[in-house]
Amino acid sequence: MLRALSGLTTRGRCLLAAGIAAAVCSLVLNERDLLRIAVFVVALPLLVAAYISATRLRLGAARALRPDRIAAGSTGEVDLELWRSGRLPGGEVLLEDGVPYALGSRPRFVVERLPHDRRVLLRYPLRPGMRGIQQVGPLRATITDPFGLCEFERELIGHSRLVVVPRVVALWGLPGGAGAGAGDDGSVRLHSGQGEPDVIVRHYRTGDDMRKVHWRSTARRDEIMVRIEERPWRGGTTVLLDHRAAAHHGSGPTASLEWAVSFAASVSLHLRRTGHRVRLVTEHGISLADAPGDGGEGYDNLVLDALAALQPAHQRDVTLGHDPAEGQELIAILGTVSAESVHELARYRARGVRSLAVLLDTPAWAGSASPDHLAAATGESAELLRGAGWGVVVAGPQTPMPEVWGLLCRAGTHRSTVIGGTR
Repeated sequence: MLRALSGLTTRGRCLLAAGIAAAVCSLVLNERDLLRIAVFVVALPLLVAAYISATRLRLGAARALRPDRIAAGSTGEVDLELWRSGRLPGGEVLLEDGVPYALGSRPRFVVERLPHDRRVLLRYPLRPGMRGIQQVGPLRATITDPFGLCEFERELIGHSRLVVVPRVVALWGLPGGAGAGAGDDGSVRLHSGQGEPDVIVRHYRTGDDMRKVHWRSTARRDEIMVRIEERPWRGGTTVLLDHRAAAHHGSGPTASLEWAVSFAASVSLHLRRTGHRVRLVTEHGISLADAPGDGGEGYDNLVLDALAALQPAHQRDVTLGHDPAEGQELIAILGTVSAESVHELARYRARGVRSLAVLLDTPAWAGSASPDHLAAATGESAELLRGAGWGVVVAGPQTPMPEVWGLLCRAGTHRSTVIGGTR
């Protein structure tokens, strides 16, 4: 009863105060009719409070995120199920789910009559604008009696985790010899003519060249085996993502860092789905994800989850101390890099190993340069990388990612490519 009285609304408190005041006036004026009215007015909120206690209304709820992993810029849904226990009818229920500003407006629902024999399904959309790990909830319910004199607030569900992954763009094609690491054509042979004792074989697959059949292993295993002429342990591509806050411009979904993260996700998933092992590292050589080429969708989620949780780094310069690709092919996605950072990137990379870079003209993301102007620092960094034997593509905010990738696939045989600006 005391708990019910503590939940009196403004209407209930005013009614109770008016009844007490009327009772005092009836005693002073000796008006019995006024006293009867005062007793009724005072008794009404008390009876409602007793009614609320007698109903023993129990609310239950369940929340389902559909899906629980969503790409930035797309739309998802949240399903809420609400039910109650208790035989006496209840009043209206106001539901409010805690949704961060980055996911859209905060939803509110009013259920006037909640049935006790079935569940009520509620649904609202989510429209995440930026990647990240978001928390949906808690779900709070405000329960009101049929007269609106008492109300109580309860937390029905806690937080639910929503992963907003970067936007992934479909890409086509591969850099020439991608994934092998060394050589102009990317092919690495096993002992070149003397590798028979160390030959690596696998089962024949439809479409394999019959000239690669290894007859000795075929005769020994009684099934067709073919040679693998590339070193599997040398295969793969390392994607380096520069996520220093000082290297990027802009804010929100249109920041250059978000473009770089989205492009890194697109490249990593594209290479992995073509059978390449993909290592995703930061500009300091710290591994974010390592996805083998023969994995399934779970490895895609490994890469996407790592990028979803990635926060800008506070270091100003690139510090490696070793080759971040460990001798493999390297695709670096860079913001604004100084000459010292370029030397740090290039000093551990031999010229015979394929090194590609997408250099972002980050001042264009801040609106400080015209679309046809390339920042002097960006042009200088591109020339330094080109001089170190790297294939370079300079991209601006209006550059389509498939176009950047297509030029990057050809950049290994060109000195430098600039799109979205002039040099």
